[in-house]
Amino acid sequence: MNGTSIQNPVIVLFRHDLRIGDNRALYTASQSGKPVIPVFVWDEQTSRNGRPIGGARRWWLHHSLTSLAASLEECEANLILKRGKTETVVDALIKDTGADMVLWNRRYDPPGLEIDTGLKAELSRRGIAAESFEGHLLHEPYRLKTGAGGYYRVYTPFWHALTAGPEPRDPIPTVKKLKTSHHEIASDRLGDWALLPRHPNWAKGFAMDWTPGEAGANEKLADFLSDAISSYKHDRDMPGTNGTSRLSPHLAHGEITPFQILHALKSPKVKDKHSGPETFRKEVGWREFSYHLLFNNPELHTSNFNASFDQFDWENDQDRFDAWKQGQTGYPIVDAGMRQLWQTGWMHNRVRMIVASFLIKHLLIDWRKGEGWFWDTLVDADPASNAASWQWVAGSGADAAPYFRIFNPILQGEKFDPEGAYVREFIPELQNMPDRYLHKPWAAPEAVLQTAKVDLGTSYPRPIVDHQAARRRALEAYAKTRTSKE
Repeated sequence: MNGTSIQNPVIVLFRHDLRIGDNRALYTASQSGKPVIPVFVWDEQTSRNGRPIGGARRWWLHHSLTSLAASLEECEANLILKRGKTETVVDALIKDTGADMVLWNRRYDPPGLEIDTGLKAELSRRGIAAESFEGHLLHEPYRLKTGAGGYYRVYTPFWHALTAGPEPRDPIPTVKKLKTSHHEIASDRLGDWALLPRHPNWAKGFAMDWTPGEAGANEKLADFLSDAISSYKHDRDMPGTNGTSRLSPHLAHGEITPFQILHALKSPKVKDKHSGPETFRKEVGWREFSYHLLFNNPELHTSNFNASFDQFDWENDQDRFDAWKQGQTGYPIVDAGMRQLWQTGWMHNRVRMIVASFLIKHLLIDWRKGEGWFWDTLVDADPASNAASWQWVAGSGADAAPYFRIFNPILQGEKFDPEGAYVREFIPELQNMPDRYLHKPWAAPEAVLQTAKVDLGTSYPRPIVDHQAARRRALEAYAKTRTSKE
């Protein structure tokens, strides 16, 4: 606060922190006694070293900003919307309002880091107070180092190092009231940003599954902790059950923080204090590990973490890629996942691994093409988790599954969707197939197919590749890459 006036406003920048609870930047502003100007900057310049957010996240952002604006109104403040370069928007606001302080919560994606580092340096040069806070991650990637002074490339020692430190802080109190600025500040109209799809409205089914915003995040967490947490260790792998938290899109937009989640896990209301919560804590840890990797590898979504994969001979067949995107591969567990993605903007994590493995190893299509499709269609598309997860499945990433570990989509379906609840939900044309043949309809006798009203090649496709043949081809391609490297 040194060098600032209590009469001059403080600007609070919102980005991936669309909440008023556990928001250190907003809370600090509220405690300053200064008038507070909350601002969301739609800065598409973040694509200069990265890429704009995808269509599914744009849908979510529209509704999350609507929710945030309503929350701030209850605090007697208005959310200002501005589109443009962050530096330009902030400079104009300072000139128009006389603000002498700018606060924000830190980002860790490379484009966001670049913008915020430059902004802080410029504000400091001009004598304007600028401060950033943690909240998006449990750890600061630049601080957590290995014994040799580098960064962690394997999850387990990373998690051990992270949990060996102090317990995560408690959440910051939720802001109840803000001192508002008397300045009249023009705000963009959210509808003018055209974040919602129109023609066609491919997101029309999203609202049935999701409630974007801080209230929706808190409700999801409460439901998870009151029910699914006790069986989470087992059910998290079963896509036909409601066994996961579904908090990922809320985390991606900063509607809830990992501090709030871990604090809630310690609540007396959580019945299972052992396997469920601990397994879930480790899943939160994988998100931390992904950001640790991204921070130290800014091109994670475009460059192989393991450079030996630069020589891999991808086939990249466009027709097969299109069949995969449309859920028309002929492998029910794969197709159910891809259709769930298109219909809801989300996919069960176990199925994400199955469909990614199928694209990369059965079809020999570059993992970057799949990562790009997920980036555009997932409401929880995250620059760290999305890239790190695709590289993990490909075998090119940190702590990755070996390339020669190839998921059998038939066995995966039979193991994790044994009664077919998941497949039948998203592939209604297989509704009447008996469990025995549900995950391999091509193996069913003609009489069974007729009874189930399944006409292979018409009502449901035949497999676009043979599993065993595709597996042999993938292993040969991997062996060829290893030979060329040597």
